Amino acid sequence: MNTNWTHPLERQSVGKAFISYLVPSILGMLVIAFNFIIDGIMVGHKLGSTALAGIGIASPVYTLFVAMSLWIGMGGATLYSNYMGQRDMTTAKQIFTKSITIILLITMAIGFTAFTFKDQLVYALGANAETFPYAADYINIMLLFGFVFTIENALTIFVRNDGDPNTSMYAQITFAVANIVLNYVTLYVLEWGVQGVAIGTIVSASLALLVLLSHFFKKSNNLVFTRFKWNTKLLGTIVLIGFPSFLAELGMSVFSISHNISLDRIAGTDGVASFTVLNYIHGVVLLAFLGLASAAQPLVSYYHGAKQMTREKQTIRIASRTALACGVILLLVVQWGAPYFVQIFGSFSESVTSNAVYGLRIFTFAYLFMGINFVMSTYFQSVGNAKMAIWITAAREMIIMIAFIAVLPSFWGVTGVWLAVPLSEMLVLVTIAVYYRKRTVSERIHGLTIE
Repeated sequence: MNTNWTHPLERQSVGKAFISYLVPSILGMLVIAFNFIIDGIMVGHKLGSTALAGIGIASPVYTLFVAMSLWIGMGGATLYSNYMGQRDMTTAKQIFTKSITIILLITMAIGFTAFTFKDQLVYALGANAETFPYAADYINIMLLFGFVFTIENALTIFVRNDGDPNTSMYAQITFAVANIVLNYVTLYVLEWGVQGVAIGTIVSASLALLVLLSHFFKKSNNLVFTRFKWNTKLLGTIVLIGFPSFLAELGMSVFSISHNISLDRIAGTDGVASFTVLNYIHGVVLLAFLGLASAAQPLVSYYHGAKQMTREKQTIRIASRTALACGVILLLVVQWGAPYFVQIFGSFSESVTSNAVYGLRIFTFAYLFMGINFVMSTYFQSVGNAKMAIWITAAREMIIMIAFIAVLPSFWGVTGVWLAVPLSEMLVLVTIAVYYRKRTVSERIHGLTIE
């Protein structure tokens, strides 16, 4: 245990520390989001709405791999920061080594196993005869080489938690820029179609991984691969703490699959294509909110481990207020600009365009609540309250959302599909407010001070 070492967070005010993590985190995520938008524009213009729908159908496979990396990566990085706050660097290094090893083994096993059932998987995700060839081309590459970006994604989290958010941002920028360039080459020069898009993603992740490895050569680096024993209790803690992050990404798969199936039934391929356009735009917002929550997570985890409760509460207040302000701004911008945002993805039929615009204007009311839900889920996860973090994630992306998407279309058709997410986000925020108020009252009764 190193008692002389001082973490950079000890030398900064909460506000300055939050900004120092927020700016690179948000910028990195927005660059990634910009990359996804450019992807959609390129595919939409070059291959058309059916190919775009095919990628949308296949996207849950990408999401599943990201979910696995976040499950162990976020769980391990949170615990890593807790132990760094306690100045137990030996255990922190063992947690890092164990986390990266587990992610590599699990994602390779899942990818190679699923590849043997790839055709059945494509149809199970909602593909039809039109979209199957495009979805299959994308999935084949992802299943075989997805482990590359799971390692890259997990290492991004650890490097950020090791006090180097700028290198994480540089890696994200490298991924995004490389992916845009490679997609242009594979689509317009080599004409490899959807398969080229998938190849570009893997190669870009490899380049980003090289950027992250530069952190290991810095004097400030504390991420060291070391020998470890398979401590069942420690492994269980990593899995439990990281599970909400896994659910959050898995929930995106549930979100995509449920909307694809429901819209295919109600509005056919045009309905799925309109949702895919919406999902590209929604992906930008999700990444922005994820960047905001990711900025708060290292701070809360460290302060909690160091038992600096005042700083912990200040971080959540700042992050929640920032999330609310972002939600209001996003709502206003999308309400005004929905037709323009849809048009940049290509010249679609009137049915696809009008449905996408209509859906966006309803869907974006969710952003008033979504950012705060992200922040509070991350907060509970960072302080070890996995049950509440799991409830927030499962309720907003699975339990309540699926209930709405199963029931509302019977009454309001396509409108019911678009309403499912805003209503579920609003109800989840209500449950958070009730829980937080009850916990605050309970702690005051027991003589604890809530900052």
